[in-house]
Amino acid sequence: MRAAVFDSQSNTPGNWVSIEEIPRPEPQPGEVLLKVVACGVCRTDLHIVEGDLPPIRRRVIPGHQIVGEVVEGATAALPIGARVGVCWMGGVDGSCWFCRHGQENLCDAPVFTGYSIDGGYAEYVPVRADFTIPLPPGLDDSGAAPLLCAGIIGFRSLRVAGVERGERVGLYGFGSSAALAIQILRAWDCEVYVVTRGEAHRKAAASRGAFWVGAEDAKPPVALDRAITFAPSGKVVVSALAALRKGGVVAINAVHLDQMPAFDYDSLLWGERQVRSVANMTRQDARDLIALAHKLNVRPSVSNFALQDANRALQAVKRESEDGSVVIVL
Repeated sequence: MRAAVFDSQSNTPGNWVSIEEIPRPEPQPGEVLLKVVACGVCRTDLHIVEGDLPPIRRRVIPGHQIVGEVVEGATAALPIGARVGVCWMGGVDGSCWFCRHGQENLCDAPVFTGYSIDGGYAEYVPVRADFTIPLPPGLDDSGAAPLLCAGIIGFRSLRVAGVERGERVGLYGFGSSAALAIQILRAWDCEVYVVTRGEAHRKAAASRGAFWVGAEDAKPPVALDRAITFAPSGKVVVSALAALRKGGVVAINAVHLDQMPAFDYDSLLWGERQVRSVANMTRQDARDLIALAHKLNVRPSVSNFALQDANRALQAVKRESEDGSVVIVL
């Protein structure tokens, strides 16, 4: 099969993956083999190939927003041809304290798709059958792919922040995840305040119904109930914290974050304001988000790339040159 392979010891900036012919994998017990039809390109993929996340394996096939069809290892629940999604969480041990207490996203021995195991920048991928997410027929392949990480982690961020219907919510940064989260927030009758760099992102936020939009150094004109940061910047977290009412919450939606700057406790954190990180996702998050997206008709704006153009797709994410999500379509 063809695959885009990342080698941590033999890649160059901008040319991170190489298109190779490698053996088609065989599913192991408990796995199904998927024929990949689409795979979203995530900023986490960029963190992996640029070394912001330390390599777990020397060679790995990236990609964790996978839409595929079962071709081997079928079961009664997953027959041949079943269309499923695969997410960042590719497996957990099921036995640690966190797994036993409904927090599998914090598992002590997690498996990460496209990082610790091979992912979806390939024609085929083996995955744990119990970590597949059934997809409803109303979601097209390239439109479903970004929901499987950008959508799910944005949805979990709303949960971690404790967003309630009708609240004032700040979104700091406006990439793929925020562009999906705002559709849910509008359905919940929330006032959405977007702070983001780049005129194109500000126009995108306004076109998607943001109540107010400001540049990266702007402060919303009202105190926010909740805020979610999408940029991997500690400075942005402090800016979001400065916009909160007493008792408000900032949820940090980032797998990698640069250094947090010092900030004043009395004026920014005091008053039972909270800063919380968002770590991974659970299968229940995935099922809930897919059902909600189907019900609310949440759809990403998508730019499609071919597998042989995987480096161009990664560059598009790095440069934020596309409006919405980037997807590799096979």
